[in-house]
Amino acid sequence: MELETTRLRLEPFELAHFDGLRAMENDPEIMRYISNGVVKTPEETLASIERVQSRWQQYGFSWWAMREKESGEIVGACCLQHLANQDGAPLEIGWRLNANYHGKGFATEAAQAMVKFAVEHVGVKYLVAVADPENAASQKVMQRLGMTYKAIEQHYDVPCVVYELHI
Repeated sequence: MELETTRLRLEPFELAHFDGLRAMENDPEIMRYISNGVVKTPEETLASIERVQSRWQQYGFSWWAMREKESGEIVGACCLQHLANQDGAPLEIGWRLNANYHGKGFATEAAQAMVKFAVEHVGVKYLVAVADPENAASQKVMQRLGMTYKAIEQHYDVPCVVYELHI
């Protein structure tokens, strides 16, 4: 399901997003908080698109490509998924942006749309977001959403700050 904000169109991952996602996943600076700077191969990017498409079929939500309406460019990606991809875990919202789109409010804009989608279409009353403890920018987005700090917990096999939102 596509979502729309003032400046963005959130589109469920498709093969057409490969180049935009590839640019992000091939940038060590962007990946520093996601995989310790290890970039993905083209094959891994393709596999992740296919995995996400399967999750859309299974759950009715997963990852969206964030397309700027004005330019048509893929500016990032955002998700609603089970925390650490574990069935039964709380739902998590997350985001990542191409470097030249940092600091422009796109993550907050997309995250607000994901919260609305989670409430209206999935019926959630509780969401979490996690980040590398060093990732101050993501934590600021969480705070702008009204999320509150919960703890540092292990997720994705690494320590993460966890923020929560009771709706």
